[in-house]
Amino acid sequence: MWLGANQQEHRVSWERLEPDSNMCSNGCMRWDSQRINEAAAPALLPMQNLVRTVRTPEFEGVTFHEVAAKTALNKVPKASNMPFGWTVNPTRGCLHQCRYCLSPDTLILMADGRNKRLDEIRVGDRIVGTSLGDRYRYYVETEVHALWATRKRAHRIVLQDGTELVASGDHRFLTERGWKYVAPPRSGMGQHPYLTTNNSLMGFGLGSASSAYPRPLKNASYRRGYLTGMIRGDGMLIDKTYTRRSNGAPYRVTIFRLALVDADGLARSQAYLAQEGITTTLKPFLAATSSRKALNMIVTSKRDHFSRIQELISWPRVPDGQWEKGFLAGVFDAEGSLSGNVLRISNSDEEILSHAEEALTYFDMPFVREKARENGVATIRLTGGRSGHRKFLHVVEPAITRKLAILGKAVKTSCDLGVAKVEDLGVDVPMLDISTGTGDFIANGVVSHNCFARKTHEYLDMDSGQDFDTQIVVKTNVAEVLRAELAKPSWQREHVALGTNTDPYQRAEGRYRLMPGIITALADSGTPFSILTKGPLLKRDLPLLKEAAEKVPVSVAVSLAIMDTELQQKVEPGTPDPRARLNLVKAIADAGLECNVLAMPILPWLTDSAEHLDLLHKELARAGAGWVTTGALHLRPGAREWYMQWLKEEYPLLVPRYEELYRGARGGFATYASADYKKWLGQQAASARRRHGFLDHAEATWRGRTSPEKPTADHESQLVPLDIPTGPAQPALF
Repeated sequence: MWLGANQQEHRVSWERLEPDSNMCSNGCMRWDSQRINEAAAPALLPMQNLVRTVRTPEFEGVTFHEVAAKTALNKVPKASNMPFGWTVNPTRGCLHQCRYCLSPDTLILMADGRNKRLDEIRVGDRIVGTSLGDRYRYYVETEVHALWATRKRAHRIVLQDGTELVASGDHRFLTERGWKYVAPPRSGMGQHPYLTTNNSLMGFGLGSASSAYPRPLKNASYRRGYLTGMIRGDGMLIDKTYTRRSNGAPYRVTIFRLALVDADGLARSQAYLAQEGITTTLKPFLAATSSRKALNMIVTSKRDHFSRIQELISWPRVPDGQWEKGFLAGVFDAEGSLSGNVLRISNSDEEILSHAEEALTYFDMPFVREKARENGVATIRLTGGRSGHRKFLHVVEPAITRKLAILGKAVKTSCDLGVAKVEDLGVDVPMLDISTGTGDFIANGVVSHNCFARKTHEYLDMDSGQDFDTQIVVKTNVAEVLRAELAKPSWQREHVALGTNTDPYQRAEGRYRLMPGIITALADSGTPFSILTKGPLLKRDLPLLKEAAEKVPVSVAVSLAIMDTELQQKVEPGTPDPRARLNLVKAIADAGLECNVLAMPILPWLTDSAEHLDLLHKELARAGAGWVTTGALHLRPGAREWYMQWLKEEYPLLVPRYEELYRGARGGFATYASADYKKWLGQQAASARRRHGFLDHAEATWRGRTSPEKPTADHESQLVPLDIPTGPAQPALF
């Protein structure tokens, strides 16, 4: 989830981009070992005017598509109600920090209840994600929308129950305190919440199942064990001699029969018997009734088949691990169940029960045997909660998927998933990630985050998931084209806004240095302009902006609405933290330029308290901000779905309040908060501005102008600085 005055481009890994050993003398970053495709872009990028495609180690996993733009100035439609008519966007797309996440051998929980390795996952696979309900988070079915791979620095997370995961430092897992990154941010990247030994992950874990007990090999030993558990548990073997009533002659009956409701159990049994040379016939056994499902059976009457089956299901003298796995799978399919939070195996045969107990002990799966009922049936019940169940299902892999179902069940942690340690392995390893419909998935039994696909970039025929984060379009000639457009006689020197769509000072600007040319072109043509940014890289161009301000009106605005660093990084992960932005405000003010702040969006019940607004205005006044413009969160279609999903995950109790606050006239969602709320917020913000001297500053500014109207207390909440273009329209989310 990302919010802010600018859009997706702020999902970046911010670093100090000042001249150093990795930069040329003029401040341009060296791109050593870059790979260039001068001829054409990938087939999925039918872009016109493409000059070259560049990849570089400094931006791992990112491809820059350098294009020769035909136009630089973008006309803003009047219907948009924006307070400026023209914009310039030097780039398209964003640099996003969390993409390649997990080791390829991580086990992903499939919708049928089985586990599959991450490197076996394919687009379109149905897997398990989660969704928030009224009280709990629930396991739900979701689809894999995208997958991709790279190499990244590996970190090992070890949980108290023995579960291990290998992930990149920027991957996130769900804890009892919300989503947290694996590792703290690198220097210069701001702050974000990360895993410590005080955290516990959500899910059921796998214990040591993912390492010490891999999936069964399904070899001959496993097949024999499975048939032993299934046939001894639920099959029928008859070899008996009868006497005919008609003539008293003896006759022998030899038959094997296995009848089940579940077709997958029958299919596996029939296939395993066929691999042993035993052919069976599938037939109906009992028709369905109103209270019972239909039963089918596999059957054979051949005596050599009968003898071979008896041989296959005889108890081995020293069973190996694969036989034990197969036996547990077979007896569970025949006589087991998983209902509620109880996994059990029931039977009246002491030999079956004893062998089941030996197998469970072999794999260190704790259990208890309950007292036998009057009919002699005793039950073995696994302990350890859902983690024990998933470990059992992973280790033995029963055939009947109905018994593996987890969909619809609440996400409750019954084992110790506390973080025992997080260690940096110090090496780069292959990493994979997937994108799903729910924005998460189950990795080694814990809830793992992934990124939602976005409906942008598609106008370039790029996909809205991976491409948006990794395929960045750069208008390398934007300054030259802009200068030519500004020189046309038809240009009226209208105000041009930079940073309304993409942040002009995102990290790639350190490489391309497009802004100096843009600033110079605007100033030389006599065109007033404004810049809105979150990026400290603007400090590089302060001398140039001071020169421009001597020629044309120039205003600079910084986006900052959240003072709580932890909340800010939840909402805008990877962007500069509040302290870095305050330092940027101070640097702009110290350079003698008017620096205004867009405190937008204010998040209802999260950042709209009197205490938060007071602290925000106090710190901005101390940093030297000229004015603060506040605005309530807008929930436009597209951004609305993302924000509400994030709210459900992080602050579920607020969801009903938001639904009421943004209720439309016809009952649906409205884009804007209610008029009463906006009026109240305006009053709170005006009060904070008054307490911290912003109105005095505005009046001093007014005295140096020729404006016919002096600001008064009656409309102070609508007062805005004269140089910065503002208005009722909040910059778009994402």
